[in-house]
Amino acid sequence: MSTTVVNTGTEGKTWGGGNKPLNASYGKMMMWFFIVSDALTFSGFLAAYGFSRFKFIDSWPIADEVFTHVPFFHGNYPMIYVAFMTFILIMSSVTMVLAVDAGHHLNKAKVTLYMFLTIIGGLIFVGSQAWEWATFIKGDFGAIQTKGGNILQFVDTEGQRVALGDFVVAEHKDRTAHERKNGLWFVSEGTLPTYTVEEVIHGLETHENVLVRTQLLDEHGHKTVLSREESLKQVKENGKLVVEGANLHVNEYGSPLFADFFFFITGFHGFHVFSGVIINIIIFFNVILGTYEKRKSYEMVEKVGLYWHFVDLVWVFVFTFFYLV
Repeated sequence: MSTTVVNTGTEGKTWGGGNKPLNASYGKMMMWFFIVSDALTFSGFLAAYGFSRFKFIDSWPIADEVFTHVPFFHGNYPMIYVAFMTFILIMSSVTMVLAVDAGHHLNKAKVTLYMFLTIIGGLIFVGSQAWEWATFIKGDFGAIQTKGGNILQFVDTEGQRVALGDFVVAEHKDRTAHERKNGLWFVSEGTLPTYTVEEVIHGLETHENVLVRTQLLDEHGHKTVLSREESLKQVKENGKLVVEGANLHVNEYGSPLFADFFFFITGFHGFHVFSGVIINIIIFFNVILGTYEKRKSYEMVEKVGLYWHFVDLVWVFVFTFFYLV
């Protein structure tokens, strides 16, 4: 029997990467592994959103009509504040690049400055996203949900949205609460809407300039506005529930599935940004204490920079899918 001798020396060894495979440190490699796996997760979420939107393309909410708010300003400003949020996050990525570059030159003062600016940008973005969520949940106009689960919105004769409060008057009377004797003991009461369907019907009858707009899109990509007669008929025959704002069950802007994806995907991304801010703060204080100055290496700044750039890149795709397409 012949014996094969295997050379175990380091010279000519194919898999002899040592402690720096691909000429990268262990920490950088692990960060890249995390980024790739997280990118696949976000890709799955966005793909699911894309398939759902394609399936319900004729009734999907129009982003220009949903995200129209700007803090401290009243009016219709489509996509303005979302664009501002995107700009802030991209600029924070620029300051992170400058922090990494300053770290390569062992310039502690500049690393401190640019890390601080990156943290401020992240906090502004997270705060803006929280405000956007609150505005989305609260809603502006209100709508009627039909027995089939569709949404009926209200517009004037020129096609402009009309809020329920502009033509509906709430009657001051007690509402019937969910009680066990009514067979609804297993249903949570929740927050009652401001108006009832009957009050909306009465308000619609007394305001001839108010029409109903369905969530279905016509051949021009605009929501279908019904005639006066058809508007009254739809609300009277199919009106089931008054909807104000959006949550995981109802959505005054259209399909509830849109709200589900919005909360889940933007919330998941917001969690990443918030986590990045916390990590940046930790690294920032280490920079101030001179930890990396003593090591003669700011690699930790570079590793957290990789994560921050990934978070920014993901937002570009989220912004495109939800707000632009």
